[in-house]
Amino acid sequence: MKITSLFITKARFRCTVGLLLLLLLCVGYSRGMPHVLRFGGIFESIESGPSGAEELAFKFALNTINRNRTLLPNTTLTYDIQRINIYDSFEASRKGLIRLQELIKAPSRYNIRLKIRQLPAETKDAKPLLKEMKRGKEFHVIFDCGHEMAAGILKQALAMGMMTEYYHYIFTSLDLFALDVEPYRYSGVNMTGFRILNTENSQVASIIEKWSMERLQAPPKPDSGLLDGFMTTDAALMYDAVHVVAVAVQQSQQITVSSLQCNRHKPWRFGNRFMALIKEAHWDGLTGRIAFNRTNGLRTDFDLDVISLKEDGLEKIGTWDPPSGLNMTDHQKGKTSNVTDSLSNRSLVVSTILVEPYVMFKKSDKPLYGNDRFEGYCIDLLRELASILGFTYELRLVEDGRYGAQDETTGQWNGMVKELMDHKADLAVAPLAITYVREKVIDFSKPFMTLGISILYRKPNGTNPGVFSFLNPLSPDIWMYILLAYLGVSCVLFVIARFSPYEWYNPHPCNPDSDVVENNFTLLNSFWFGVGALMQQGSELMPKALSTRIVGGIWWFFTLIIISSYTANLAAFLTVERMESPIDSADDLAKQTKIEYGVVEDGSTMTFFKKTKISTYDKMWEFMSSRRHSVMVKDIDEGIHRVLTSDYAFLMESTTIEFVTQRNCNLTQIGGLIDSKAYGVGTPMGSPYRDKITIAILQLQEEGKLHMMKEKWWRGNGCPEDEKNKEASALGVQNIGGIFIVLAAGLVLSVFVAVGEFIYKSKQNAQQEKPQQNQGDRKREEFCCHHGPSKQLPVDFNHQLK
Repeated sequence: MKITSLFITKARFRCTVGLLLLLLLCVGYSRGMPHVLRFGGIFESIESGPSGAEELAFKFALNTINRNRTLLPNTTLTYDIQRINIYDSFEASRKGLIRLQELIKAPSRYNIRLKIRQLPAETKDAKPLLKEMKRGKEFHVIFDCGHEMAAGILKQALAMGMMTEYYHYIFTSLDLFALDVEPYRYSGVNMTGFRILNTENSQVASIIEKWSMERLQAPPKPDSGLLDGFMTTDAALMYDAVHVVAVAVQQSQQITVSSLQCNRHKPWRFGNRFMALIKEAHWDGLTGRIAFNRTNGLRTDFDLDVISLKEDGLEKIGTWDPPSGLNMTDHQKGKTSNVTDSLSNRSLVVSTILVEPYVMFKKSDKPLYGNDRFEGYCIDLLRELASILGFTYELRLVEDGRYGAQDETTGQWNGMVKELMDHKADLAVAPLAITYVREKVIDFSKPFMTLGISILYRKPNGTNPGVFSFLNPLSPDIWMYILLAYLGVSCVLFVIARFSPYEWYNPHPCNPDSDVVENNFTLLNSFWFGVGALMQQGSELMPKALSTRIVGGIWWFFTLIIISSYTANLAAFLTVERMESPIDSADDLAKQTKIEYGVVEDGSTMTFFKKTKISTYDKMWEFMSSRRHSVMVKDIDEGIHRVLTSDYAFLMESTTIEFVTQRNCNLTQIGGLIDSKAYGVGTPMGSPYRDKITIAILQLQEEGKLHMMKEKWWRGNGCPEDEKNKEASALGVQNIGGIFIVLAAGLVLSVFVAVGEFIYKSKQNAQQEKPQQNQGDRKREEFCCHHGPSKQLPVDFNHQLK
């Protein structure tokens, strides 16, 4: 916290009790009290100027004592007043430096930064100094000056726009209550001071009322920002000082008072005794109980009221006394005050930024002005907050179109954050994310929306099913495993059938003694059995042995599951277009460089990637920072345009992605949320509005209005569904044409196999018939040799050859 202390070198030189008693002159001296006692006083004044408040209080106190006769009832008090030049700056500067030395020690005690400034002595124009403080963003200021100078400074601060709720002024003057604070009551400025005058006491109020009546009879003074008729603290102290001296005089029965001459150096011999009587004196005065420490002469047992400016005027918020220190009494009142008290009837400047659907220009045939130009979620939220808290507002678009980020080189901020820091805006109602770095320079309300970062990308083009799409329900690996399983089961069945004696049978059942046995499960039949079961068709081959039946049962169960799974997925793969995206997550983006990706420059998403320690996101930031000028975009609209027109992925808030994809069917969200964040209403650091805004947001959340507003602005018509997805469409050649190709291939293959079988069998028969023909020729030759060539062959000769 930065505190500025302002010192005025030409402060007025104040009289003390020690200077009050310049001259006590007795006329008609006797052993008792004198009949006439003259009090002397030294006062500052301008030559031929009117009497000051202290001088008037001095005379008023003497007249009050003479009227009341409570003190010195048999003595009449008169006064002898001497005036000195007001421009004695040496003593004023010395006292100012004494007060300053304690303030200089504060930074080491309380860990604060302190900047000391001095108002030029030649002029009362504080505007150059105030302008420097405003430029330096110094909002906590201590003014060590008189009440008249304080009144002038407050007027100049009001003219410079420095009387707002962000400034806190502390005045060391005990006369803050005497200032005319009417122009500042509703400004929201924090103004704190101290008061020793106990105006709540009825006796004190009565004396002040009499004083005011006499004071109003004095010559009028020019407008100085002070209330007419108020008794200043110096005047009250002067009044009490006169009474304390009178009490001391009343106790000094044995003290001889004689005339003193200024040109002699011989002191009054009863001076020390009289000072001791003053220290022993007690009096209930205008400034409370008056008692002095007998050792150092300092006043004890007094209370200082801590007062603060409220809408009803200056009010007491605590007390300070030497033994106990500070005791604040206003904290309970602050807790029970109405939530709308500090914002009611105030006009606030609200900074925002154009982002759909948060803030948009309203479409209208008629020209719109002011706040009526805008609509959106944040506009509705702001309207609800204003309705609850009772304030009015002026919407302003942020000048540079930025959310707010800190430049690493200069340390300067931009965007809405800078406007809040510079107090150009009282609130920032926009999709402004709550981040650690922003929280260090501005304040946020509780979140009104939670979200995260995700990826916006162009929706991939659908691919139509291919000719062989009937193979898609099962992956290539599964098809390979099915083929291997088929071959393995067929071979196992063949081997087991050979080993099992129950699979062998007699091919001649009419001849039970025949030693010839056969087995149906040859190698080819085993393969055919597997195909028949897989295709859910019979093969007329039935295993007989228990072992072969186990193999067959397990194979049937296997084919049942495979066929059921295939059938279940077949319809989806034949009718639905497959959406194939090149990326499915942030990891996919980080692993490639072909698809560019970026964020809104100087936004919270960029800050996340810049500060992250996660390797994947850090790698993505290295890519984005290396191509900053090509991948970073100025705003969300530019990012969406790049996604639609190029191979570009846009990292942005999930809520905005949800809104955009509801209205543009060519866009989609890729993957889940990368992080978690929230939007809040931004306020300047230390703003009194933050807690009020938070309470109002919680009220809207409990009433369900935040959800209703989100439904209102996010719900769109949605993307139209494709007609082929609404009802089952007829399958075309492009869907199942491949099965016809397989069928045709099977038919052609069977023809070639049949031809091959025919050729193979013909050759086999030819080889078997050739030996038989050779044997017939030899028998004919033998017959002709024995019987002669003219002999006719027997009828059954050919049959015997066969």
